[in-house]
Amino acid sequence: MTEAILEVRGLRKAFGALAATDGVDLDLREGETHAIIGPNGAGKTTLISQLAGNLRPDAGSIRFAG
Repeated sequence: MTEAILEVRGLRKAFGALAATDGVDLDLREGETHAIIGPNGAGKTTLISQLAGNLRPDAGSIRFAG
């Protein structure tokens, strides 16, 4: 199995009492295709903003290409 190009561990972001992402773990390998789905307010945009570096997580780590 190939090494993950994107590794996310324990990602968390809260806005007051509302946890938009809470303990997200994710591994993506080169060539894979994934979708992020969920209802309004589920944290999809928050997750993408954290992965893109536009929003700093409260906890956890994001590693891209090592």
